[in-house]
Amino acid sequence: MGAALPETAPSRLFLSGNEAVALAVRDAGCRVAAAYPGTPATEILEELSRFPDLYTEWSVNEKVSLEVALGASMVGARAFCAMKHVGLNVAADALMTMTVTGTEGGLVIAVADDVGMSSSQNEQDSRFWARFAHLPLFEPADAQESYDMAREAFAVSERFRCPAIVRMTTRICHVKGRVVPAEREAHEPAGFVKDPQRWVMVPGHAKPRVALMYEREEALRASAAQSPFNLLVEGGDRRIGFVTSGPAYMHVRETFPEAPVFKLGQSYPLPLERLREFAAGVDQLLVVEETEPLVESELRAAGIACAGKDVLPRVGELSPDRLRPAVARLRGEEVPASAQPRLVPQQVFPRPPTMCVACPHLGIYYTLAQLRNLTISGDIGCYTLGAGHPWNALDTCISMGASMGVALGMDKGRGPADAKKAVIAVIGDSTFMHMGMQGLLDITWNRGNVTVLLLDNRAVGMTGGQDNPGTGRDIHGDSAQRVDFAKLCEALGVKKERIHTLDPYELPTLFKTLRDEIKVPEPSVIITDRPCVLIDDYKPTQPYKVIADKCTGCANCIDVGCPAIHVTRRETQVKPSGKEVELAFVRIETSACTGCGLCVQPCAPEAIVHALPEHPVKFLHAKI
Repeated sequence: MGAALPETAPSRLFLSGNEAVALAVRDAGCRVAAAYPGTPATEILEELSRFPDLYTEWSVNEKVSLEVALGASMVGARAFCAMKHVGLNVAADALMTMTVTGTEGGLVIAVADDVGMSSSQNEQDSRFWARFAHLPLFEPADAQESYDMAREAFAVSERFRCPAIVRMTTRICHVKGRVVPAEREAHEPAGFVKDPQRWVMVPGHAKPRVALMYEREEALRASAAQSPFNLLVEGGDRRIGFVTSGPAYMHVRETFPEAPVFKLGQSYPLPLERLREFAAGVDQLLVVEETEPLVESELRAAGIACAGKDVLPRVGELSPDRLRPAVARLRGEEVPASAQPRLVPQQVFPRPPTMCVACPHLGIYYTLAQLRNLTISGDIGCYTLGAGHPWNALDTCISMGASMGVALGMDKGRGPADAKKAVIAVIGDSTFMHMGMQGLLDITWNRGNVTVLLLDNRAVGMTGGQDNPGTGRDIHGDSAQRVDFAKLCEALGVKKERIHTLDPYELPTLFKTLRDEIKVPEPSVIITDRPCVLIDDYKPTQPYKVIADKCTGCANCIDVGCPAIHVTRRETQVKPSGKEVELAFVRIETSACTGCGLCVQPCAPEAIVHALPEHPVKFLHAKI
């Protein structure tokens, strides 16, 4: 999280795109802001929560956050919600109807696309939603534009009485730049006006409003043609003219400073006639857009000849090193040497992502890895790392909450090849409340034979430890109602005797309970209750160390997967039978160890002891 944003606007600030959007939302007189944490957009609401005169909330999912914003807009307040690109999929049900009802107070949606998939399961292009929902779309290219466009989006939303979308990307969200803010506005809600023909979307009311939506889109098109954010940058080298938007604009300007560029700031509706005029003044037109050929397709449909994804890659950011060879090929030139990689990649030791030291999920996946004949349906969160080494204990991961439905489908669709396999669903606490509860209800209602591991670590861990309804705190850290997961699962149809709440650091109990529950042919839930090690609720204890003379190299502790355990040497031992056994001798980085005791339990020679005082921890030596 960045530095606290000021209460009054100074002459200039150094902000990330996320921070700039947050400041713009506050300065625009917004009254209500809601979001569900999702990288790369998470920091926007975190920054907004610092302003005491603005209501902010972490919603249980993106659909709810957008509905909260719509409700505020209905009473005339300016409202805002933020989400990552896949979050807009969740919110689409609300979005596609509110574009028909329209809005009252300005309503702005910031959606952050993860171009390059730094932290997401896909690279979908959120610009499609603006076209699908017939809504105005802004694409900032730096922090200043993030501020300016978010401010303008509120004005456009109120002028046309519809939501406005600001499309961010990972680069714009996180890269910092100079921002000169404008004066802060005051905006008071006018109050809710009862109008069932507008707000009650039954078919008879919706039909005339759909026609109004199309009329609004034409008015938006005329307005976008005059938008100050759609800029023509003159250039002397007219062999290729570029049409681009967002961070790709900065890459184009850096790579081809002499070329003419049409920069789309308000990129939907497209200013087609201005683009047609621009195309007529250059030899060739190249559309540089991340990620889908959306503008390219619309230009071609309008009869404007252009190149695009036929020469440019569709995946990832369009950096200068990717633009140069593409443009050279388009011109029929040899790829310049400057476009070739300048450095030979260094051979470095691989560092795959892993869980934190003492993460409560470590015990879960260590236990799952000991069992056989399992099919494990996973979900979105830190625990997705269970698919990797050394556990290899996760078989699927699709979308938020999908572990439940996928597990039920596996159960109902299995044939002889899977008849003896137990089906397990693994889901985190926040993800369960986001989209998993409905899946569990479906499992119980349809009598699925699925064992659910509900990992309660009291945080939205993957995005930075934000609070959720299971933590007992709101976005400001104030006390709030805390969900009782055992009671919730019982209310969703799981029998009380099939619900177990366990400490994931107690491996023998975890192993026995899981082994027993997968044998029962009905739904069951095992709730693991330990806080994320990165939040204040976690209390570290005395660290451990390895007595080198006692370590036999069995490597059982390595299978736990804790990053505090380091291999000091490896040996190959030949047994009397002639079988070769690989040994790995270890030490524990005591400065990192938090004393969870997970590694102690599988240590056969009792070589792991408390660093101070030195004594074996006998009570943890029960073996699985």
